[in-house]
Amino acid sequence: MAHRLTVVVSQSRSQNPKKRELEEQIVAGLLGERGIDVTVVPNLYDLKPDGTGMLCLSGIAGDLVVCSWMFPRAARWILDRNQIRGQEGISLLKTLGEDEESEAEPDTETDDKQRVIDRRDQPPRKIYCLDLRAHEDALNYIGEVKRIAQELATPTVELNGWIKGSPKPEQMERYLAAESIESTPAGPIVIDEDPTRRWYPVIDMSRCTNCLECIDFCLFGVYGIDGQETILVEQPDNCRQGCPACSRVCPENAIIFPQHKTPTIAGSPETAGSMKIDLSQLFGAPDPGAPGAEKAFDVAARERDEQLLLAGREAVGIEVSMPKRHTANEQTEQSKDDLDLLIDSLDELDV
Repeated sequence: MAHRLTVVVSQSRSQNPKKRELEEQIVAGLLGERGIDVTVVPNLYDLKPDGTGMLCLSGIAGDLVVCSWMFPRAARWILDRNQIRGQEGISLLKTLGEDEESEAEPDTETDDKQRVIDRRDQPPRKIYCLDLRAHEDALNYIGEVKRIAQELATPTVELNGWIKGSPKPEQMERYLAAESIESTPAGPIVIDEDPTRRWYPVIDMSRCTNCLECIDFCLFGVYGIDGQETILVEQPDNCRQGCPACSRVCPENAIIFPQHKTPTIAGSPETAGSMKIDLSQLFGAPDPGAPGAEKAFDVAARERDEQLLLAGREAVGIEVSMPKRHTANEQTEQSKDDLDLLIDSLDELDV
């Protein structure tokens, strides 16, 4: 039976004519391709879990290519939090924040931390995420989708028990009929949903170590834990509009706010990695050498206080802005890396 690939075009929040034109060109360029289905949904980040758009995506069983106006990391983990999971597909298209130099120097540092994703069994299908902000020409995306479709196509076929030897005439007839049906191009599925703009954190489970610092830091009930004691965004709409404070205190840079102006908070490929990168710069704080500069935790505490006051609550200041490690996930001194030691030293500051 012919392999089918579903391409999802997640529309921009804005009505910018150039963005709409790029979306339409991609859809039009893929409609005549055999084995490729096209689905158009509103902005992926804004879709409600029980809305038409997310229910439609949840019903797609095969391989996916998701084209959206956000970093691929953000798109992938938005899908994941809605139980739309699969192996990460590797695209040859460059996204924002990627360069040749970073590829030429792979990270050789070992990391023995257990990530949340390590405890999961991922479905065998692949999910590719493409950033529509990275290229202006629709042909870049159309060509990459065709390449992915060819990569996923397998030379072997299932013929209802025909394992070796020559098929019987009736077996070949059934196979050719099925292949014809499966390969017939169809028009795009366009989801007519009008979601409101949302703001909530998305957790990158390939980075998250389940330290639970975010649940300790956030005072708005956004985070919770599931039956396996794993962190999750339990009440996303409790999050305060525009506040990214919890992402600044995450030691693994695992918390994403896809619409934030700072790339590393919005899901860019950049990582904290080693101590070669200053954390206050990485998470959007000013240069530490500049007058009035603030560290990441200071910025997070201030942002949280602003939201507490707007909600009619009392500010708590820096005293409770240094989250405590969850006792179930304590590490020995010998196993802590440089980033852990820095976080712990900040915990011990009496400020």
